[in-house]
Amino acid sequence: MFLSLPTLTVLIPLVSLAGLFYSASMEENFPQGCTSTASLCFYSLLLPITIPVYVFFHLWTWMGIKLFRHN
Repeated sequence: MFLSLPTLTVLIPLVSLAGLFYSASMEENFPQGCTSTASLCFYSLLLPITIPVYVFFHLWTWMGIKLFRHN
């Protein structure tokens, strides 16, 4: 079964926040050590930024399609 949209909108930020806290607790040099793409820390910082940007541009595209159809 697929998860519903409201469940995913709550679950994905919580998982990414848990990954961020995990990286912050496990990495000795947390903010400075996150520059390498081989580090788990890099992706735990990238994920909370990527998801809102994706949602914004997805909604922007959807709104553009809706406005284009109705004009």
